[in-house]
Amino acid sequence: MNFLCICTYFKGVEFLKSCKAEGNNVYLLTNQKLKDKAWPRESIEEIFYLKNIENTFDTYQIVLVGLAAIMRNKKIDRVVALDDFDVEKAALVREHFRIPGMGQTTARYFRDKLAMRMQAQDAGITVPPFCSLFNDIDITEYLQRSSPPWVIKPRSEASAAGIKKVHSFQEAWDNLHSLGDERHNFLIEQFKPGDVYHVDSLTINGKVIFTRCSQYLNTPFEVSHGGGIFRSVTLEHNSEDDAALKKMNEDVMRSFGMKSSASHTEMIKCYEDGKFYFLETASRVGGANLAEMVEFSSGINLWREWAKIETIVAVGGTYELPMVEDFYSGIVISLSSHENPDYTPFNDPEIVWKMDEEYHIGLIVRSKDRAKVLELMEKYASMIRDLGYHASAPAPDKPVH
Repeated sequence: MNFLCICTYFKGVEFLKSCKAEGNNVYLLTNQKLKDKAWPRESIEEIFYLKNIENTFDTYQIVLVGLAAIMRNKKIDRVVALDDFDVEKAALVREHFRIPGMGQTTARYFRDKLAMRMQAQDAGITVPPFCSLFNDIDITEYLQRSSPPWVIKPRSEASAAGIKKVHSFQEAWDNLHSLGDERHNFLIEQFKPGDVYHVDSLTINGKVIFTRCSQYLNTPFEVSHGGGIFRSVTLEHNSEDDAALKKMNEDVMRSFGMKSSASHTEMIKCYEDGKFYFLETASRVGGANLAEMVEFSSGINLWREWAKIETIVAVGGTYELPMVEDFYSGIVISLSSHENPDYTPFNDPEIVWKMDEEYHIGLIVRSKDRAKVLELMEKYASMIRDLGYHASAPAPDKPVH
């Protein structure tokens, strides 16, 4: 099989290696700026480059024309998007060249936050009250019947990029007016204070076969807008919350039409009513090294197993999930004022991974005792601050790639 992997950010190395190891020919379409990155070139037949990675009509045309030329002598059997920003490109390619897999309509549910909310609401999945930004009367009525604060979100950005929090009717309209002709690319929803969770899964032929639930100790919004330290920890296995999140995740995957992929879904447990609310999902492996955190708690490498699933589905074989372990893991990551931080003070035996990236510091710990993981998460966040390692950058006014 010939697999075209689209990934305009440097990630998914394990997927590429595993896809090749399964006997496939792997082709990569990526960003020209990533030409010198450490791609696993021994696992890749050929790399194609895009100068402009934005999801615009011009980019789409370049992708289609380029692939049309390539497919004259190389048949592409499957297309996989390894990053959020490439989901639209992959769906377009599948639709245009009639390649099996997720089409553009279904891809919207895993990329467009407005489409997600409308589909979830139609399926009876609880979501915060929201409104599109198409019609002035609809917006005014929404603001009048709901209570602040609200958040104005880009429909197609990842994580907390581009989100603005507003606290009054006038502030909301001031921000909406400032969006100008881009307003239709945003939505507004009621801000629900609560604990945010992420559910990382594998699905094959419409059935969720693996799930690991975790809780952000600092939400992505807090980190990007408040300069906090990113932390997440595995949720208590077989707890009431664990079961509720798994059930909601399965409902989302089923109602959104997920067939076979990795997925990363976020929910919030509201402080006011104790209910879980669906926030967003994505048909890919979670970012911020959450895949490593999941692997250290479960023994399941999401990238590797996703590649196996894509191959099995393509050739019609049988997939068997490896044995799942029941450890607890936690991750802490921060921007650093040091180009290469000294990890010497971080020496507990529970440490199983250290981040190797300039101007970043990060650790993953693992234990059979969740309380120990939580203790170390607090300890390391304090150390990163107290030792002068922590740095922060202001959130951009507009989403940037």
